[in-house]
Amino acid sequence: MGTERSDLTSIAPKKTSGINRHMGFSWKTYLKRYWTLYLLLVIPIAFFIIFRYTPMSYILLAFKKNNILIPPWKVEWARNNGFQWFLKAFKDQDFIIALKNTIFLNLLDLVIGMPMPIMMALLLNELAYPKYKRITQTVLYLPHFLSWVIISSITLRLFATNDGIINKLLGTSIPFVGNPNNWRGTYIFLGIWKECGWNTIIYLAALTSISPELYEAAEVDGAGRMRKIWHVTLPGIRSTIIVLLIMNLGHILGSEFDRPFTLSNPQVTEASKTISIYVYEKGINGQQYSLTTAVGLFQSVICVFFLLMSNALAKKFGERGIW
Repeated sequence: MGTERSDLTSIAPKKTSGINRHMGFSWKTYLKRYWTLYLLLVIPIAFFIIFRYTPMSYILLAFKKNNILIPPWKVEWARNNGFQWFLKAFKDQDFIIALKNTIFLNLLDLVIGMPMPIMMALLLNELAYPKYKRITQTVLYLPHFLSWVIISSITLRLFATNDGIINKLLGTSIPFVGNPNNWRGTYIFLGIWKECGWNTIIYLAALTSISPELYEAAEVDGAGRMRKIWHVTLPGIRSTIIVLLIMNLGHILGSEFDRPFTLSNPQVTEASKTISIYVYEKGINGQQYSLTTAVGLFQSVICVFFLLMSNALAKKFGERGIW
């Protein structure tokens, strides 16, 4: 036994100084070998520190008196233990309207807009001619590169009530952008038209990971085209759908500024005023910086809550989630 132990000891690899068994070499050796990669990280890290994390110190404005002439950590605390601006926001009828509109428009975007890229990707995936497929895909994602200023200008001319091209072709005088309900429909339609093709790229990329053998096996079992889509294609991109759904739920209280602002007009203010427009009116125009900082902080916290909740639900039902 003693001889066997001595033999095993001689055979076993000796521990080398400064060597990590898992990585194969020490962190100093790794840093020396790949220092150029870390050097490339300096610029993006500096960008995030300067333009993302440093301005976060001004979140304190949400709990301080409205004064931007001196640093926020030197300003006195607001009334009601610092929650003066949060209470004022929830007592403001304009904020309540903006909050309702933001949630409602984002839910419409989620329920109506999210399935559209999936359906478009499935249709493009079934096309037999690659050249026609590429042309169609290019035409679909080109609107993504147009700004909302251009789109809103075109929309106001096309959908004008009296002399718009759409109403002339239909022989009607429908107020597409002059009635709150019609404006919401136009808003969602334009959002789908602009982003549907671009979001389709993500699902088309996910479709390429599905093995062709699965389709062949389904065809041998007698599955038709719709059966193959239902039992092979959709399960194959389910993880991608879940991840994008989680990310969209994380923006359920977020709101872009240019889309509702450029499409808005005085006749549809009750439907078009979102939190971003409210912040613009009260903060930039009204100079109520503490109030709008409190609104923005509330908006961010709720978005993070929805993100965490949707990710937890996805993991509970067996999906991978986003982390």
